[in-house]
Amino acid sequence: MTTIYNFSAGPAVLPKEVLQQAAAEMLDWHGSGMSVMEMSHRGPEFMSIIAAAQSDLRELLAVPDNYKILFLQGGGLGENAIVPMNLMGRKPQPAIADFIHTGSWTAKSIKEAQKYGKVNVAASAEANGHTVIPSRDSWTLSKDAAYVHLCTNETIDGVEYHFAPDVSADTGDAPIVADMSSHILSRVIDVAKYGVIFGGAQKNIGPAGLTIVIVREDLLGHALPICPSAFDWKIVADNDSMYNTPPTYAIYIAGLVFQWLKRQGGVAAMEQKNIAKAQLLYDYLDASDFYVNRVAKDCRSRMNIPFFLRDESLNTEFLTQAKQHGLLQLKGHKAVGGMRASIYNAMPIEGVQALVSFMKEFARAHT
Repeated sequence: MTTIYNFSAGPAVLPKEVLQQAAAEMLDWHGSGMSVMEMSHRGPEFMSIIAAAQSDLRELLAVPDNYKILFLQGGGLGENAIVPMNLMGRKPQPAIADFIHTGSWTAKSIKEAQKYGKVNVAASAEANGHTVIPSRDSWTLSKDAAYVHLCTNETIDGVEYHFAPDVSADTGDAPIVADMSSHILSRVIDVAKYGVIFGGAQKNIGPAGLTIVIVREDLLGHALPICPSAFDWKIVADNDSMYNTPPTYAIYIAGLVFQWLKRQGGVAAMEQKNIAKAQLLYDYLDASDFYVNRVAKDCRSRMNIPFFLRDESLNTEFLTQAKQHGLLQLKGHKAVGGMRASIYNAMPIEGVQALVSFMKEFARAHT
């Protein structure tokens, strides 16, 4: 039977061990007689699940004590509205937020933020087709911004920050807000360099429906009056993510993923695996005349690797044959076309090896 490798950008592949454990616990979690989906979110069983998930995530990312970890709904796109509603109130109205425009997701973020305040696009890679990260010395930041927004890994365009920028010299107290939806937990980060980190779970954490927010405590309590109570970070923090019914099953699966990551050696060990996987695919792309990756080498994502067949009339045949070989979800996003291999934490290196082997075979057959 052909081994299946799922390269979906999200909802994405989950570790096999996690799925097996969830299946085993589906009808009866730890002798409780209940599925996690049936539990009261305020009962002792689920309270132990969410407490362990928060603790494990704090450990994995070395989250400082003066940061709160929140479990919310809304996804990454929803959080693009929730962020300005929580931070624009830090400054006199109408407040301004700075954005570094690096691709499709920052474009969505800018559009949302414009509903709640002013936006300054401090730097943009649009003229370069979003194939680079604008250099830090090119950023034209505001003097009194409420925050500076980055998408540190663009899922669609395949660019990733490989540095943690410092903006304090230009903006004073403006915190950096980082959308890390598609690479959180894939690499070591210094949480203290950011005021807010957020991400939808459906890439490296778990199923769709859960959003993680890591927020420095001094940034709580500034929500605009129009912010719904369920999305006011201070209210959520004060209620330990229990102000409303949280996405219980998604939190449970996320907790299993956190435990799996710890068994793999933690984030530092996972980063080395991700470097090896990405290097394997990029090395082949760079050596090939049949395929091309257009992202600048120093800005390439380790998680989302877009590539194009030089003869795009072969796209449909490529995808059809890839599926026959057990290589799924390789079609690029409709906004950019081509192909895209998303190789998140749960993708084993054998999956990347299988993809490269197929790509070589397909190129030989069509050259």
